[in-house]
Amino acid sequence: MADRVHPRDSPPASSNNSGEVGTGTPAKPVPPPGTYVVQVPKDQIYRYPPPGNSRRYEALTKRKPRRSCCRRCVCNTFSLLLILIIALSITAGVLYLVFRPESPKYTISDVAIRNFNLMSSSPVSPEFDVTIRAENRNNKIGVYYWKGISVTVVYSGINLCNGKLPAFYQSTNNVTVFQTPLKGSNVMLGTAIKTALRNEQKQGKVPFTVNIKAPVKVKVGAVKTWEITVKVKCDITVNALTAKSKIISKDCKYSVRLW
Repeated sequence: MADRVHPRDSPPASSNNSGEVGTGTPAKPVPPPGTYVVQVPKDQIYRYPPPGNSRRYEALTKRKPRRSCCRRCVCNTFSLLLILIIALSITAGVLYLVFRPESPKYTISDVAIRNFNLMSSSPVSPEFDVTIRAENRNNKIGVYYWKGISVTVVYSGINLCNGKLPAFYQSTNNVTVFQTPLKGSNVMLGTAIKTALRNEQKQGKVPFTVNIKAPVKVKVGAVKTWEITVKVKCDITVNALTAKSKIISKDCKYSVRLW
């Protein structure tokens, strides 16, 4: 056990001017009053960490390099992603400056309607001949329209008729106009729908929506992209439900799905 020695219990020591005690041996330094001197035997010096926790201490110290390696991997991954994003952005900017891409323009130029009998209570089988105009205004970009181009005519959420467009390639600075027949079969129209159509026909304003969904591939120079889906939505208004109907208003918008 450690021994405590209080200054009051120590014997008085006389010192001479040379700092030596009476016998001529060097005098030990006397602690200031009110302090303790603790003497710890060598056999009671404890190890840090204690022997029982040494294995745990070694295991914890070994984990630090693993964490640092993981942090390095994460940092390197984020750095590579950042570099890749910057490189792609620069490439896209250069391609834009070189090719100057412009969005295609779609519109409905004519509509002929047949077999739209609103006076009968039986289902209707309407037929629409829709003339679609597609314009490619790019000088260096061509468009491949693949098979499966679908066209539908919708009124008040009801699909009236549908059809397909042929596959074709639209070169640069090209305008392609094609007429496609759309047919419906045994379409059930409720009394309210037929009444609304009759009233709108009397007013000379019957609204429809023409939806076009086309899988395309864009040709940029000598490179052809993957398949992209182009969706066109045209809101049109005709004056009558006849073969000689005329479009009095139209508004076409399109969207692109890259994947």
